[in-house]
Amino acid sequence: MSDQPEQPERPQIYLVTPPVFDPEAFIPLLARILNAVPVACLRLAWAGQDEDAISRAADALRGLAHERDIALVIDRHTQLAERLGLDGVHLPEGARNLRKLREAMGADAIIGVACGASRHDGLNAAEAGADYISFGPVGETPLGTGTRADHDLFAWWSEVIEVPVVAEGALTPALVESFAPVTDFFAIGDEIWGAEDPLAALKALVAPLGY
Repeated sequence: MSDQPEQPERPQIYLVTPPVFDPEAFIPLLARILNAVPVACLRLAWAGQDEDAISRAADALRGLAHERDIALVIDRHTQLAERLGLDGVHLPEGARNLRKLREAMGADAIIGVACGASRHDGLNAAEAGADYISFGPVGETPLGTGTRADHDLFAWWSEVIEVPVVAEGALTPALVESFAPVTDFFAIGDEIWGAEDPLAALKALVAPLGY
């Protein structure tokens, strides 16, 4: 038995797809990333409303994720999650109708909820049955309202609330290092997809985690 204090678990990586992609070109790139870096969850964040395009993207991702035991959730489209054989849904608009959605999707479905920087919205979503809460952006970005989810919010949440928390939005290596002790997941997407080598960009971003 070691007398050393128990080390906290490292946050896991939660990968968010680009808003639009060509599956034929993207899947080999994603496979390369998944083979090189441990990813716990994958979010299909398709921006458009073309059901056929979303279905093709989901079909391409599903096998890749499930053969690696990686959960696959979809942004917004709750009805498509079950139809496409996905593990759940990520809601970008808080906890509205979450209890009814939980009843409809069942206990095994993953339901994640983005709550901006609002402790109140996070608590409401957690109480309504969310499997995880996402706060962000944690970094500086000209997009959105300019409100950031600060370190104190995550520190309070990780100390008081048992529901897992996800940090996302405008991440940098310095922010990853700073937030690592107070978050369960880092959701990473826009930070890497514009790079010439997204895998190298991901490795650099999460280097403070020691992956």
